[in-house]
Amino acid sequence: MVGGNVGVKNFSPIQLPDGFIRTTQQLSSSYYLLPITYYLLPITYYLLPITHCLFDFTRIVGKLDSKVAVITGSTRGIGKAIAEAYVNEGAKVVITSRNREHVEKTLSDFPQGSAIGQVCDVSDYSDVEKLVETTVGAFGVLDLFINNAGITDTFYNITDSDPEEWGHIIDINLKGTYHGTRAALHYHLKTGHPLKIINMAGSGTDKKSNTPFISAYGSTKAAMARFTFAVAEEYREYPVSIMLLHPGLVRTDMTRAVQPTPEMKRQQETFETICDIFSQPPSVAAALAVKMASDNGGTKNGDYLSALDQKRRKWLLFTYPFRKLFNKIDRRSW
Repeated sequence: MVGGNVGVKNFSPIQLPDGFIRTTQQLSSSYYLLPITYYLLPITYYLLPITHCLFDFTRIVGKLDSKVAVITGSTRGIGKAIAEAYVNEGAKVVITSRNREHVEKTLSDFPQGSAIGQVCDVSDYSDVEKLVETTVGAFGVLDLFINNAGITDTFYNITDSDPEEWGHIIDINLKGTYHGTRAALHYHLKTGHPLKIINMAGSGTDKKSNTPFISAYGSTKAAMARFTFAVAEEYREYPVSIMLLHPGLVRTDMTRAVQPTPEMKRQQETFETICDIFSQPPSVAAALAVKMASDNGGTKNGDYLSALDQKRRKWLLFTYPFRKLFNKIDRRSW
């Protein structure tokens, strides 16, 4: 018996390496598998196109597939970035602005059939009611309402401010959010359709966020938190989620003065440095808006997400010297 122990002590006529033995065993096993492989290959060949189609199908289904969203103030800046992100994830969106020309121009940037436009002044409740009616009439349903429309005040101290302008900011930012939330909730109560409402926080929302020289804007954003959490508690037994999103610091038309006041000129250098350190593109906030809108985003009624939370602030502060050294500071206005 070659290679076996025949009872003669210390006798081994052939010593085969372990690797050789393993290889031989594998080849022996393969010999029996060859016929099976022969018949499986044609089956695999015909299955490949099917698996390819399945792969493509899962790839093209977005996180917001078949959702319908209204985004107020969405012809530029953060609102437009949210609308674009939603469409990229499969949603249908309604673009709004007080300016018809801006609405029509923005619609040309979206794929045909993915968006409609509506002129809407959010400070007028009847306009917001019409916005909801138009949305449901066009798409049959309303899933998401994003209260993004907002303006800021001229950079003045309170004694130099214009009372009419100050009140107008309250009408757009705070009452506009109230109008959007109320109209959307009326739709939900009438139809029973699940609903998500996202309100926009900003400078003034967080406890340590002070807003000198833009007291109207800061006041609306402080009130926004109280309003959002109050309404979330009122409707906690309903299939609705009312949430708050802080977009962080984004360079938009709101952060740039066409005719800077003397006070703003004095503060401009400091403000520009703050923007260099902490400003981010609106896509950061838009990604959070997608997370909040998704059924699988892990968010719930009463949640507050920020694009400039403590961890993010520390990272931007740490990287600022390097971004400045290598000229990587993004000063584009969105």
